[in-house]
Amino acid sequence: MNTCDLCDLHDAQVRVLDLPLRDFGGRLAFNGLVSTIRADEDNSRVREAVAEPGQGRVLVVDAGGSTRRAMLGDLLAAKAAENGWAGVVVFGVIRDSGAIGGLNLGVKALGVCPRKTDKLGEGERDVDVEFGGIRIRPGDWLCADEDGVVVADTDLR
Repeated sequence: MNTCDLCDLHDAQVRVLDLPLRDFGGRLAFNGLVSTIRADEDNSRVREAVAEPGQGRVLVVDAGGSTRRAMLGDLLAAKAAENGWAGVVVFGVIRDSGAIGGLNLGVKALGVCPRKTDKLGEGERDVDVEFGGIRIRPGDWLCADEDGVVVADTDLR
């Protein structure tokens, strides 16, 4: 089911992300249970997460909206696709967008930046994050497509 239909059928149960995210991955539509990361210009936790079995989950990365350092690049995105992640949503920027576009992975982000992050081992995993006017919790269900991102407490398909 697409995000428009979800909003039409379950408006009271969905939260709509209010951000102008762009599509970068080879999959425009994706959905799955949420795993979260909150980190400021350090993608160490992203690297850890995508190295684990994704089991169809969606990784939501709260980078505070920073456009100074890319939280996801082609190597980490390829690892996410290889390990079965459905997609990655970044409240921040990515790099290697051309290569990421060829992967079987949904990727949404604010934009791009060629600069990589520091690797200091900082950040938090599986914590509540809040951006784009909504709270996103680990275990929530996220559905994304060309029209946007919606989040619900349970799978509404």
